[in-house]
Amino acid sequence: MSIRSRLLAAAVLIAMGTTLSGCGYNNIPTREEQAKASWAEVQNQYQRRADLIPNLVSTVQGYAKQEKDVLTSVVEARAKATQVKIDASQLTDPDKLKQFQDAQNQLSGALGRLLAVSENYPDLKSNQNFLALQSQLEGTENRIAVARRDYIENVRVFNTTLRTFPDVIWQTLVFHDKPLAEFTATSGSETPPQVKF
Repeated sequence: MSIRSRLLAAAVLIAMGTTLSGCGYNNIPTREEQAKASWAEVQNQYQRRADLIPNLVSTVQGYAKQEKDVLTSVVEARAKATQVKIDASQLTDPDKLKQFQDAQNQLSGALGRLLAVSENYPDLKSNQNFLALQSQLEGTENRIAVARRDYIENVRVFNTTLRTFPDVIWQTLVFHDKPLAEFTATSGSETPPQVKF
């Protein structure tokens, strides 16, 4: 083999290597890891909310002992929500994600009833601990919304990557990943609440 043919072969190999490295092989694992990191943040924020609830329930309990049913429903909803866990390997199962989402929605509803009950107790509403916890809970709900939005976006990007060229070639030949499940809107959320005076 002449020097010229060796140089030509080396140039072809370098060109092929450059082409292959830039044609999407790393896109699928990179985007999958971004989606999984977003999911970890979603779980982190839901855990933050779950950690605030015992203090909130204790504070309300001191002022509203007769609201035992509401307090019990919050405690039970929290227990159920913290039992439903999804690790990153289960993100392709829409049923598991729905189960997680339903448990979190139950907890949100119970918290809403608890905060509504607090309106009946002026002393509770002016309690500094209650106000601080309520503020932290509100901030956490905002963080949950942001974390869910980021997860939804990263899942959209990952799922789109699995179906677009040239990544679909790598998906078919090498990775064989399934699309990740997405959050769905809570039933009834398409209808705005009615306000009556």
